[in-house]
Amino acid sequence: MDLKILSIVWGVKNLERAIIFWSKALNYRLKSDPEPDFAILIPISGSGMQLSLKLTASEEPRRHHMDLITENQKDEVKRLLNIGATKMEGWNYEQDADYVVLLDPEGNSFCVVQA
Repeated sequence: MDLKILSIVWGVKNLERAIIFWSKALNYRLKSDPEPDFAILIPISGSGMQLSLKLTASEEPRRHHMDLITENQKDEVKRLLNIGATKMEGWNYEQDADYVVLLDPEGNSFCVVQA
C-alpha cells in the first residue's frame, strides 16, 4: 500500500487570520489564491505536507490535531507564543512528557514535540 497523507484539513472561524498564523508558524505560503471558504498552504521551500484551511460556521469542537516536531522545542514554543499561540491551561502532562500543548489564535490545540 502506498497511502500517504496529502493534507491536514483544519477547520477555522477566520480564514484570513488562520492563513497569516499558520504561514508564519510553519514557514508556509499560499499554494494559490484562496477561495472564500478554503485555502491551501504549502512549504515556502523544500517538501512537506500541505495544510488545508476550511472555513466552518460550527461552534462544535473541530476534530483535528497536529503534532509539530522540532530540535529546539523551547525556542519554537516561544516563537509560536509571540505570533499568537497561547498555552493550554490545565493540561495534565505525564512525567517526562516530550511535548507542549498550545492553542492557535482560534483555540485549536496542537502539540510541539521535542525531537
